[in-house]
Amino acid sequence: MTSERDIQADIWRSVSQFSRLFRNNVGAFKQAGKFIRFGLTKGSSDLIGWTPVEITQDMVGSTVAVFTAIECKTKAGKATPAQLYFVERVKLDGGYAAIARSVEDAMKAIGKG
Repeated sequence: MTSERDIQADIWRSVSQFSRLFRNNVGAFKQAGKFIRFGLTKGSSDLIGWTPVEITQDMVGSTVAVFTAIECKTKAGKATPAQLYFVERVKLDGGYAAIARSVEDAMKAIGKG
């Protein structure tokens, strides 16, 4: 029987030629008497990301979900090279992404500001 891990790896390798997918580890552990949670959210998928989609004539008027990534920073906070790359990659593939230092920055990133 093929393990879930092997199935996931096969899917990741195959689908990645069309999509940008990332492993989403979700869980929690107890440290110093407090639970530390990680990952997007309870129940979120193993692989997350986006698939570039060209909007065709038959799709006009349809609602299409657009992957959105907002990296929040203070006014003095500095994005890492990996964070900058991730934001640029999302934008290059048609998603909304930004380094946001305010609500206004985030609203601009999603076309609402």
